[in-house]
Amino acid sequence: MSKPSTDRADKQRIAEELKPVVREAHALAGKLGLDPYPVNYWIVDYDEMNSLVAYNGFQERYPHWRWGMTYDQQRKQRQFLGGKAYELVNNDSPAHAFLQESNAMADQKAVITHVAAHADFFANNQWYGLFTDDPNAARMLASHADTIESYMDDPEIDREAVEKWIDNVLCLEDCIDQHQPFSTVDDWLDETPSEADINEKLEELDLSEEVLGQVFDEEWLDQQRETEGVTSFPIEPEHDLISFLRTHGMGYDEDAEKAVEFEDWQREIMELLRREAYYFAPQKMTKVLNEGWAAYWESIMMGEEGFAAENEFIHYADHQAKVLGSPGFNPYKLGKELWEYVENVTNRREVVEHLLRIEGVTWRNFHDTVDLDDVLESLDPDPIVDRVASETLDQLDPADPRVDVDGLERAKAGEIDVDRFPWKVLTYDGIAERHYSLAKPQNRGFLAQITQNDVERIARYMFDDARYASIEEALENVDYRAGWNRMYEIRESHNDVTFLDEFLTQEFVEEHGYFTYEYMETTEDYRVTSTDVEDVKKKLMLQFSNFGKPTVVVEDGNYNNRNELLLSHQYNGVMLDVEQAHQVLKRVFKLWGHPVNLKTIVKELSENDIEVARRRDSEPTPEETGKLLRYDGENLSITDLPWKEVEHLAATDVDYDTKPDEWLA
Repeated sequence: MSKPSTDRADKQRIAEELKPVVREAHALAGKLGLDPYPVNYWIVDYDEMNSLVAYNGFQERYPHWRWGMTYDQQRKQRQFLGGKAYELVNNDSPAHAFLQESNAMADQKAVITHVAAHADFFANNQWYGLFTDDPNAARMLASHADTIESYMDDPEIDREAVEKWIDNVLCLEDCIDQHQPFSTVDDWLDETPSEADINEKLEELDLSEEVLGQVFDEEWLDQQRETEGVTSFPIEPEHDLISFLRTHGMGYDEDAEKAVEFEDWQREIMELLRREAYYFAPQKMTKVLNEGWAAYWESIMMGEEGFAAENEFIHYADHQAKVLGSPGFNPYKLGKELWEYVENVTNRREVVEHLLRIEGVTWRNFHDTVDLDDVLESLDPDPIVDRVASETLDQLDPADPRVDVDGLERAKAGEIDVDRFPWKVLTYDGIAERHYSLAKPQNRGFLAQITQNDVERIARYMFDDARYASIEEALENVDYRAGWNRMYEIRESHNDVTFLDEFLTQEFVEEHGYFTYEYMETTEDYRVTSTDVEDVKKKLMLQFSNFGKPTVVVEDGNYNNRNELLLSHQYNGVMLDVEQAHQVLKRVFKLWGHPVNLKTIVKELSENDIEVARRRDSEPTPEETGKLLRYDGENLSITDLPWKEVEHLAATDVDYDTKPDEWLA
């Protein structure tokens, strides 16, 4: 049984205690280069936190049974498994973060620093900008809740029908085109020119009859006659199923046993749920990137800058160990490790580029002429910024770009406890040098790990003719900010798929012990199959492509010229669960009004194939075949398809469906 919630006065007292903590945390975040949305912090009790978790971090959502189910799961996880919601923040401007009143001060500080980094990611990652440049998600979701609740309360509309309709649409909530900017379905329809629009434009052009005759000649008219009555659409596969169904679909009236036009409330609910799917898409697309980013900066602030007081540090260390050490796939751990790797690789490259500009040093003789252990000693941060204290203030030069002049004056005047908060007298430049990654104990072997091939690769792309006379002169010009600057660049443009694709390397895989495993048909168990980076990368990236869900698109809205819907599964080596696909087709049928078809590819193995492979101590190779699933409102049928009809669905390698062309620049 949980303890009683604190009353309003107790929550107010906790909020007052945390005000200076929030102020100092966000000031430190700014010094580190973070630029977050403003954040409103709320003190909540145990039950309120469970409700917020169920509502995806918001206080108001539309009425639906799934929120209660999620709440119950969260409550039982805490009660029986010891799970705890340490932090909860939503993507909004201002962002809203929730602190559980029963947490210790060390936990509250960890959450506040973690949230500051999340709010920075929300504000600056460009994938979030695809939904809107000015998010006010709390207001949007509250408005959606009011609208849907009004339909449920309408005596002319059956409440159960509304719930079922929501269920039908939610089965497709990940079937959107998350790589394109959000626009409403109505906006899209308004932009599609009608025949009258085309005629009006032609009139405005004031073309002569001769020109019109040349453009719209008899051959063109004949082509139109040939295709008259055949209306296959869309021209290209459509990823946004909800948009397509809202525009072209019909409801299925079970009593009349026929397709009928959507009611206005049905169309509006489809669009509201579609809008929410687009809003939450960036968070699903950046789980590793975003959680790793927050875990990295939380660690810098709480541990390395001592934001956790001495009497709080052990508690915080235990807190972070639980978060980073939780079993199974852990986005916090993988993300933090990858961000640290990016930082180290960037700093190492910066150093090597300067060393390669020394007279007489080339990639061929690099390891013979440069003592990397001596180089590392020279890269230790300047003690002036590394060991700032009240007794060393006179050593700080106000003209030094690493020194915050205003902070230094306030520290000398006794307004700043510089022994507790040394970062207050330093600028971004000074703090970056203070936290230089290659000089940290856990990373001191990283520079020496560079291979001859790595050095050659770096030298191949160097076009700067600058030359240094000595190692000392070269190292004086190393930019201690390089790693952080690169991290901020990546934070702006990447999602999980592109992040893993670009920065997961064999070096990282070996250093952190990543591997792949597969189910063995012959031994009927799971076994490690590879530690090769390409295999690990494929395995990981498949978890993030299309939110880890199958990519299904609309291929034809008039399949076989019978008003049937044809969906296609973009097969990337992972089969559909046929039973789940059947359940989804049942719901899509309710949104289309006519039979629904789905093309896919399956892997087939016979018992004989498995037995032969077992005798040879190998794994059988399954045969890939095309299948067509069809649901007509009553029955599901599965028929074989010739390979030529599904060949276009099969990826040549692994199709990660990362981003549109304009993001590749």
